[in-house]
Amino acid sequence: MTSDTLAMDLNLRKELLEDLGKFMNGKEYYKKVGKAWKRGYLLYGPPGTGKSSLIAAMANHLKFDIYDLDLTNIDSNNELIDILLRMPGRSILVIEDIDCLIKPQNRSRRVQPFTQDKDKIYVILYFVISTQVTLSGLLNSIDGIFSCFGEGRIIIFTTNYKERLDPALQRPGRMDMHIFMSFCNPYVFKQLAYNYLGLQHHNLYDEIESLIEEIEVTPAEVAGELMKSTDAEISLQGLLNFLYDKRIEQDKSSK
Repeated sequence: MTSDTLAMDLNLRKELLEDLGKFMNGKEYYKKVGKAWKRGYLLYGPPGTGKSSLIAAMANHLKFDIYDLDLTNIDSNNELIDILLRMPGRSILVIEDIDCLIKPQNRSRRVQPFTQDKDKIYVILYFVISTQVTLSGLLNSIDGIFSCFGEGRIIIFTTNYKERLDPALQRPGRMDMHIFMSFCNPYVFKQLAYNYLGLQHHNLYDEIESLIEEIEVTPAEVAGELMKSTDAEISLQGLLNFLYDKRIEQDKSSK
């Protein structure tokens, strides 16, 4: 996936490419103003709207490596720091579904694992669970280690539910650009059709585009239908049937 073949709103793609260009050419400027040479992007929107494809296109465009970090496999804030210290410059750190992994409150908590009842005397043992990465630990790592060690690094958070994120995760300096990945539109459909079928126009396009503007369908769903056949007529007719069925489903659910 490249920036040229990325099925994405044209204006948004242009804005993103300009932002990436300014970042890559801004090393001396960041140094001049005393800021770390890093950039943060928040990708949000419904599942299947192309967040992963966009990350791949960004890495391809910049010729950066991608480091996909699963916070559930990290035992502590200290381990997170160690991982970030070993991450090279000119690379992209990706943390997907950040809303599912980090809650606003510190996640270390007190629990009661055992109660013994003997002669009406209760012996209660408490211990503290050492959970994985906390919100404060992640923020400190982004602002500290990630900022101070390594140059030209990008961090990307993805979420299907932006409203669930703590405001501290979203502020400028951490997430500098928020990118909404929306449902499919006619422009995105045409880009997908060109990518998969090599077509710039077909007599079914107008009908397909009209339906796409009417219903909520993701780029992933459209791509899935287009990939079912290399024959353009069969592929587009299959997509058209899928869109009509989806409209019926959405009409029923809205009643």
